[in-house]
Amino acid sequence: MEITNTVFGQISEYNHEQVVFCNDPETGLKAIIAIHNTVLGPAAGGTRMWAYANEADALRDVLRLSRGMTFKNAISGLNIGGGKAVIIGDARKDKSEGLFRSFGKFVQNLNGKYITAEDVGVGTQDMEYIAMETKYVAGKPKSLGGSGDPSPVTAYGVYVGMKAAAKKVYGSDSLAGKRIAVQGVGHVGEHIVAHLAKEGAKIFISDIYEDILKNVATKYGAEVVDKDKIYDLDVDIYAPCALGATINDDTLSRLKCKIIAGAANNQLKDEKIHGDACLAKGIAYVPDFLINAGGIMNVYCEISMPVYNQERAYEQAEKIYQYTENIFQVAEKEKINTQEAAMRIAMQRINQMAKIKATY
Repeated sequence: MEITNTVFGQISEYNHEQVVFCNDPETGLKAIIAIHNTVLGPAAGGTRMWAYANEADALRDVLRLSRGMTFKNAISGLNIGGGKAVIIGDARKDKSEGLFRSFGKFVQNLNGKYITAEDVGVGTQDMEYIAMETKYVAGKPKSLGGSGDPSPVTAYGVYVGMKAAAKKVYGSDSLAGKRIAVQGVGHVGEHIVAHLAKEGAKIFISDIYEDILKNVATKYGAEVVDKDKIYDLDVDIYAPCALGATINDDTLSRLKCKIIAGAANNQLKDEKIHGDACLAKGIAYVPDFLINAGGIMNVYCEISMPVYNQERAYEQAEKIYQYTENIFQVAEKEKINTQEAAMRIAMQRINQMAKIKATY
């Protein structure tokens, strides 16, 4: 058996500090909390609820997601480390107050080493239940003094990052008339579509849920395409906003876009292979952990300030434009792909802070 097929093998591969398996038969809770790195501060990252095919897939996902949070928080200049959690289950069928309160107990038992928030399949009501059992939670409803749903700020960050990429490729950051394929139009995806429609882009959308597709298409005049054919469209920008690994050997041979910029996490199936492949194909790829950082910026404004300030959150997300420009400059100068450039910048900050904290 290869080491990467064992639990500790996978944890060692990504160099995680701690992984917690949460099980509560009474509520049906099966969850995994992964703490990747706490050099910059307590690990922070959302909780995802998804009907994984098996537990191995859930573990693999949470390890990659939490590692991504380390880089995301570091490159965004936030004083928090990287963590993530996944709950195994169908978000449309398996939710309950008991399940989320039980999960909150597990978060509380980590004594602040991990701070949770929303992610795919989890919303503000769920955060309210979690908050009944732990204070280490963000994204609570605004009525409880929280920041509420972070998806509008996430979407705004993706939108400005997309504009920065357009400026790099086309010489102008205007998206008017650009043909853009948005894959996944849930909370974040719909807000992105709203920005694009307002600017006058031609929008194509796909999703696994027909009711969501119909609603978004009607509201914003987007064209619905089959979820398996979205890679074959003749578009300027491909925006992956669903699950990860959609940039792979198969899809890269089909994509006709000049820019990849979307909200999904872990978009590259293999960071090195497919990061290099994007570069070789002349595709400007905006690293996911950079462009989708608006959500965690919003959360950070909630947990680091006495009173949440939404204007401050949007100011933080606006910086993603400049960060995106910096990544392209570093990648071009160093002759490396943008994923590698972003990771180098993030690790440089982590290493610098580690040295500072090591001195008395």
